[in-house]
Amino acid sequence: MPTDSRDAYSLPQRLLHWVMALMIFFNLLFPDGMNAWNRTVRHGGIPSADQIASANVHAYVGIGILVLAILRVCLRLIQGAPAEPAAEPKIFRIGAKVAHAALYLLIFLLPLTGMMAYYLGIDFSGELHGGILKAILWALIAAHVAGALAHQFYWKTNVLRRMTVGS
Repeated sequence: MPTDSRDAYSLPQRLLHWVMALMIFFNLLFPDGMNAWNRTVRHGGIPSADQIASANVHAYVGIGILVLAILRVCLRLIQGAPAEPAAEPKIFRIGAKVAHAALYLLIFLLPLTGMMAYYLGIDFSGELHGGILKAILWALIAAHVAGALAHQFYWKTNVLRRMTVGS
């Protein structure tokens, strides 16, 4: 991904980041409707209207995440990203690149595997979606937050600021 000399991400990039973060947390923290629908279907039952509605909310938020992820990647290709902070040791810069690449991969894989499970009935995709991919996402979110806090309080860089209020 291209970088440039700006100190901060653009306003659209920041808005996409935070809207997607809220949507991702919503689906991670409130999967109950989809889980209830899945249990009912898996045991041969017919889901209730409430279960279907709740499952649809989860699915629609996931589809929204996928659409915003596509927009986000396009915007990043067009606008680039701020340069890496020089204060960060090289090993951490490499780790950050790997973690960001994995986060981008997951914001595509999770909605796609979820859609394959919900709309196409591919059970393995649902197991992957609600199992290992979800666990990896939680771990990467924790690492992402820890990295941002390390920049703010240990290296005292502007990394956190450039994704919140800008330069």
